[in-house]
Amino acid sequence: MAHERRLISNGNPMEAIVGFSRAVRVGNVIAVGGTAPVDADRKTVGVGDVFAQTRRCFDIIEAALLEAGSGLQDIVRTRVILTDIENWRPAIEARKLYCRDARPVDTIMAVTRFVNPEWLVEIEVDAVVAGDA
Repeated sequence: MAHERRLISNGNPMEAIVGFSRAVRVGNVIAVGGTAPVDADRKTVGVGDVFAQTRRCFDIIEAALLEAGSGLQDIVRTRVILTDIENWRPAIEARKLYCRDARPVDTIMAVTRFVNPEWLVEIEVDAVVAGDA
């Protein structure tokens, strides 16, 4: 049985130009791509503050999940991607605020940098909507 593919946008003009979505839902599975700590004007939130940036990423993720008919409770995997692995503690402290109840699996990793050098963290999540086919 084929499942409908639903694309979730957050209005980023680069989505159409580059060919990506904030999130994609197929059946009961939702993948949320690398989420940067930006506001509605694409300006970096919390410059220099990993905790604030991680919270902003999760706020964006939560909005995408809600638009996809889901929520934080359905997250099964998180990926915390940092530019400095030494920042893992404040990132995880922020992650806990959003994931304590769902207790998803987690990967923490570091990269050299992101497209915008002000970004200290990006977050990816996968969610599975329970009881949905």
